[in-house]
Amino acid sequence: MTTNNKNILKKFTSFGKIFGILLVIIGLYYILHYGFSNFDHVLYEFMSKSGIFGPILFIMFQALQVIVPILPGGLSLSVGVLAFGSTLGFLYNYLGITIGSIASFCLIRRFGKRLLQNIVSEKNYKKIMHYLENKKNFTYFFIFAILFPIAPDDLLCMVAALTKMRLRTFSLIIILCKPFSIFAYGYVLTALLQHL
Repeated sequence: MTTNNKNILKKFTSFGKIFGILLVIIGLYYILHYGFSNFDHVLYEFMSKSGIFGPILFIMFQALQVIVPILPGGLSLSVGVLAFGSTLGFLYNYLGITIGSIASFCLIRRFGKRLLQNIVSEKNYKKIMHYLENKKNFTYFFIFAILFPIAPDDLLCMVAALTKMRLRTFSLIIILCKPFSIFAYGYVLTALLQHL
């Protein structure tokens, strides 16, 4: 990866994070000022008026979110449930996160540590390198972490790409285990937000 490409990637990552922070601030301001029930209604109206593009954009956003975190993961899960309802919100969250996780694995597998260092912070990079120290039991650890709602699974998807885990094995783990953490994390956070 050339220096110019690294700079572009860093700028894109920084822009994404700043954009995410601004969205969170605007959302919190709206909730505190107008109340959560109005926010829920406005979000639903916006998504329903978007037609088929609403779900497609949301799935793409969730996929991108796995690679370059823009909003806190739980918050974006809640947005899906609030905007599309419990069943469709879960489905769109699941599709977006699954696509993003597999894309993240493939990108890191293709470009390796060079890309990883440009996507994650130095602190998270050190965490990833720590996870890699115990490669022998990593697959079992990875399955447990994907099932567990609070684990840093976006980072772990990148770690998995640096191991000898096959894409097929990785994809099966994500497809079969991810629904549990999406359901648990998304619904708990949504319930908490609705009580604000």
